[in-house]
Amino acid sequence: MEDIFLYEKDSEGIGDEALKEALAQSVADKEQLKKVLLLPPDFTRFHSNAGKIANIYYHMLEERGCHVDLMPALGTHVAMTEQECAEMYGDIPFERFRVHNWRDDVVDLGVVPASFVAEVSEGVYDKEIPAQVNKALLEDYDLILSIGQVVPHEVVGMANYTKNLMVGVGGSGMINASHIVGAFYGMERMMGKDNTPVRKIFDYCEQNFLRKLPLRYVLTVTTAPGGKIHMHGLFIGDDRAPFEHAVALAQKTNMELVDKPFKKVVVLLDEQEFKSTWLGNKSVYRTRMAIADGGELIVLAPGVDKFGEDPSIDPLIRKYGYKGREYIIEQCKNPENTDLLASMSAAAHLIHGSSDGRFSITYCTQHLTKEEIEGVGFHYMPYAEAVKKYDPAKLKLGYNTLEDGEEIYYIPNPALGLWADKAKF
Repeated sequence: MEDIFLYEKDSEGIGDEALKEALAQSVADKEQLKKVLLLPPDFTRFHSNAGKIANIYYHMLEERGCHVDLMPALGTHVAMTEQECAEMYGDIPFERFRVHNWRDDVVDLGVVPASFVAEVSEGVYDKEIPAQVNKALLEDYDLILSIGQVVPHEVVGMANYTKNLMVGVGGSGMINASHIVGAFYGMERMMGKDNTPVRKIFDYCEQNFLRKLPLRYVLTVTTAPGGKIHMHGLFIGDDRAPFEHAVALAQKTNMELVDKPFKKVVVLLDEQEFKSTWLGNKSVYRTRMAIADGGELIVLAPGVDKFGEDPSIDPLIRKYGYKGREYIIEQCKNPENTDLLASMSAAAHLIHGSSDGRFSITYCTQHLTKEEIEGVGFHYMPYAEAVKKYDPAKLKLGYNTLEDGEEIYYIPNPALGLWADKAKF
């Protein structure tokens, strides 16, 4: 199949008719398909448009007499509910969904050599890393369609492509190692960029292991002004070229480079999408390069009721807290901290979720208490009190002047972008 590069033709974005035509073209060369696996993102990537794409593929392939299964690329996230699946993927029968278990349902494809890891990470990590995927990918599927959004990301630089495999349906070995490589190397050196150390590790896996699988990548670039999904581009193919085109477009549509850093940023976390600080700290990751030293980040988090998505990680966050990169690195050097050393992706997350003392972070919650929020290193404000001053119904994306004359920068969904001071990017 020739690669498909589809760009929006006007301000309305890519419409349903053009989308369906492109998706049909993407499987036209596969005449004898009997069994297909779709790997879309989970509910935390609702605005990727992957739900609609998965639904179109499902019905298109079923009409051809093909059996279609779906496995949301959960990574370490909790499994989706039937209601969430219906909301994101439409009328696909729930029994066609398979659940990924990142600890128990994976197989090893090989290892990324320690020497290679040390070279690409500039020595911050020097251990071999297992390349693992869900064992279902080795079943008798004729085609595996990996669907997802290319967008700035704190661990790998730009999300998706092989990340959907190595993390989304990957195992604990790769997830833990890749996260800590990125955290130790420094996410501010990577976010919004392609050829990062973690991406090079994933590329090694693609070149040496993943090519043995019947993979095809379906990549989107989207924004969601006012909560409505706007598709800027669709890129489909079997190798890296579609990803590179998607990266170039996402760097234009999903990044905001500012002339001067923000003094105060207010971020809203949609209560249906963000239930934990594990996810909600995208408010920190995606804005930290745009916030001035001594500035403030206010996180409106009405749905956040826990710290970790995984029940074994939640206690680790409560125990160690978001106390900065150097603190966590020191904790990882202590052999007595066996719980943290066994969950290096959690250690990486704790680094990502801290401002390293550069600016304050205030979480405004309804379900977590003042003691819980302050216990992990954040400031606290009751959500009801916060929205009286920072009312999402009255705020617009970008600069706002409040009634008391204070200027803030408002972001209604941090997951779809990256904000950075030009001097830091």
